[in-house]
Amino acid sequence: MTPSIRIDLLKWLIAPLLTINLIGTLLIYMLAWNPAQTAFDQSLTDAAHDLRLNLRLKGSRVELDLSAQAERMLRFNHFDQIFYVVRDAAGKTLAGDKDFPPMLLTERTDESFAYDGRIRGGAVRIVVTKAMVGDNAVWIGVAETLSKRRDIQSRILFTLLSLEAVLVVVSVAIVWFAVTEGLFTLQKMQAELDARNPSDLSAISEKNLPLELRPFIKAINGLLGRAQSDGKARQSFLANVAHQLRTPLAGFKTQLELILQRHAQEPETTHSANLMLATVERMIRQTNQLLSLARAEPTQFEKKRLEIVELDKLMEEAVQHFVQEADKKDIDIGFDLSPAKVMGDRFLLHDLIDNLVDNAIRYSQGGGSVTVGCKQDATTARIIIEDRGPGVPLEHREKIFSRFYRVDDKVAGSGLGLSIVRDIAKDHDAEIILESGPDGKGTVFSVVFPALGALRAA
Repeated sequence: MTPSIRIDLLKWLIAPLLTINLIGTLLIYMLAWNPAQTAFDQSLTDAAHDLRLNLRLKGSRVELDLSAQAERMLRFNHFDQIFYVVRDAAGKTLAGDKDFPPMLLTERTDESFAYDGRIRGGAVRIVVTKAMVGDNAVWIGVAETLSKRRDIQSRILFTLLSLEAVLVVVSVAIVWFAVTEGLFTLQKMQAELDARNPSDLSAISEKNLPLELRPFIKAINGLLGRAQSDGKARQSFLANVAHQLRTPLAGFKTQLELILQRHAQEPETTHSANLMLATVERMIRQTNQLLSLARAEPTQFEKKRLEIVELDKLMEEAVQHFVQEADKKDIDIGFDLSPAKVMGDRFLLHDLIDNLVDNAIRYSQGGGSVTVGCKQDATTARIIIEDRGPGVPLEHREKIFSRFYRVDDKVAGSGLGLSIVRDIAKDHDAEIILESGPDGKGTVFSVVFPALGALRAA
């Protein structure tokens, strides 16, 4: 079973609370019942005292001088039966009920005590007292059935149990609320962490946190800090490697192009050089993507690098690089550029446009078209790349922004382009919208940026 702080807290709070309530109920019951029992016993003691006052010595015999009317009054009770007896030291019944059970005798005169017994098959409460009539010692016993006592006892128990049930419900509710409120900080922290971007390794704020949680948060922040440092080190290494590879690969490409020019008449040499040139171009493309990936990583992004970027001019400049590639596939590149400005990182936005246009050309069929556009309204600026390729099936639309994911393995590529686009869009608080083209053909990528000045204010 998975350990739970909530269950442990409830267990250690509610169980003792219920035990204390139970003990408290028993004590209250005793405090309520004992005085009532004493009052009932005192009533029997008073009856025994009245009988004592009516004892007379006639000769050597002790007799009870009690009229029939007085006896009726003694025995009268709306709820219970009253029994009495007067016995001498030998146990002989001098007056009263002859079937009165044997009594527990006391040796102290005028002192009475009460105990439970049975008469005629029923439970009774008995009070016994010793009296001296002349030189003769007698014992007086008065008994009463328990109907009235049990009724009072039941009422006390019912009242206490009802009160106890209410107290238990209220106590459990208070404990549950207190535990839930105590764990709310953890739940709030969990919600904040769940809402974070996976790449956000910034420290958790210790503001308004309970003292008990601060050591735990400091430990987490230390771990996040180390992870962030390691991530930056890896990204820096990746960027350095990619940057160092660009120059030798560019030189290698230049040398291959020279070989092609010098040995254009040698088919075998030309074929081999073309294969090598294609390989080098792929390596250059992947190296550039690695460099873009390192620069676009959210943990590496710095808001201070933002500047006003004219999207229309940047797109016109970026697309020139793909004109030759589009001509090879007989793809027509069209423009629909309107003035648009955003606050952004010029290099990263150039990479975003490069990857979107490259993706459109790669997946467009020969003889197709790619339209590159941008526009701006009062609240947003948009980059729009539209192609007439096969489109992106609905089940792939969320996955294509994952690193190394490719819809069609037959199309050359590393699967990094759209993940770079996603990271750059996040850096600029932009939203990527993926739609089907007109008549359901092709794909339209729209990158929607906030109005100019929003990022600067941030």
